[in-house]
Parts: sequence; structure tokens; C-alpha cells
Amino acid sequence: MAGKFQLKKSKNDKFFFTLHAENGHAILTSEMYDAKASAVNGIESVKKNAGDDGRYGRLVGKDGSPYFTLKAGNGQVIGQSQMYSGEKARDDGIAACKANGPGAATDDQTA
Repeated sequence: MAGKFQLKKSKNDKFFFTLHAENGHAILTSEMYDAKASAVNGIESVKKNAGDDGRYGRLVGKDGSPYFTLKAGNGQVIGQSQMYSGEKARDDGIAACKANGPGAATDDQTA
């Protein structure tokens, strides 16, 4: 699959990335970073950790909607998914992250 990371700069001059599936849907969104280099490191961490099922937290939001997080080896959350309609949809999102994350190219939109 040919997913991609979009690296962007927010209105308050912070950097973040979103991993998109081949169909363009957002799978995983990062936290806000002060430095572009930190966001790039976050992308590399997703590439490294996305294939490891043990790195995923399968969680439920306050409204009961399932979602997931992806953690680095040190336990720090790298990114979070959207809220899903059910557990199967969330698990499909995890599968998409595993399939797209490791080999995704980066589309740097910060320039």
C-alpha cells in the first residue's frame, strides 16, 4: 500500500503530521511539536513501531467510541486515531496503520 505522511505547520507555528491510507483517509495524527525536527523524528518512530501490535493501545473515549494510540518503545504516545463507530472499525484502522506506516513517504507541506 502507498500511504503517506503529511507534515504540516499549524496556525500557531507548531508542527504535526498525519498518516493517510492509500485511499486518503487519515489513520493517525501526531501531537503538536515545537520543532520540525521533532515531528520528523515522530514520523520515523511511527515507521519503526507501526508494525508491532504490542505498541497499540485499544481505548474507548468518554462517549463510548473506540479509538487507538500508537506508542514508541519508551511508552510515549506517538499518535492517536480518530474516533470509530465500533471496535471492528478501530481494528481495521490499526490494520491500516500497520500496513501503511512502515513504508509511507512524507509529503512535507511546511515550506
